[in-house]
Amino acid sequence: MDDQQLQMWVERISLESFGRPFRHKAVWNARLRSTGGRYFMKSHNIDISSQQYERFGAEEVEKIIKHELCHYHLHLQRKGYKHADEDFKQLLKAVGGSRFCKSAAPRKAPAPFRYKLACRACGMEYLRRRRMDPRKYSCGRCRGKLHLLELRPEPAGAGGGQA
Repeated sequence: MDDQQLQMWVERISLESFGRPFRHKAVWNARLRSTGGRYFMKSHNIDISSQQYERFGAEEVEKIIKHELCHYHLHLQRKGYKHADEDFKQLLKAVGGSRFCKSAAPRKAPAPFRYKLACRACGMEYLRRRRMDPRKYSCGRCRGKLHLLELRPEPAGAGGGQA
């Protein structure tokens, strides 16, 4: 589907669901990863994630279009167009748009814990991914002093060490 087809789709949804015309530009944006779409307040244009269409299909993208059109129409009417505004929530529910989109970005596994700190007084242990200076912090349980208990080696091939 190209930008022209998306434009016609957005215009049709705007008339059918909102009873108002969409008079600006709607385009695909392949770089959107953490969001399904964007509404630009200055230009009133809308970007829609092409990755959402490829991964989840037309039904999910239609919900995203309705979401962005809620921002668009409410902003032009000078009503509450932000996510937290009651006007936005009510209109979104009325037209059947989605509040959140599915994640198009593949999730990376979190890095393993490499550092273990322990409280000298109560023995409470803290696992950390990043190195920290134990002298600058105290135990959250008893306010005792912390010390570095264990340092796990960095996995092979990772890090910025010299060869």
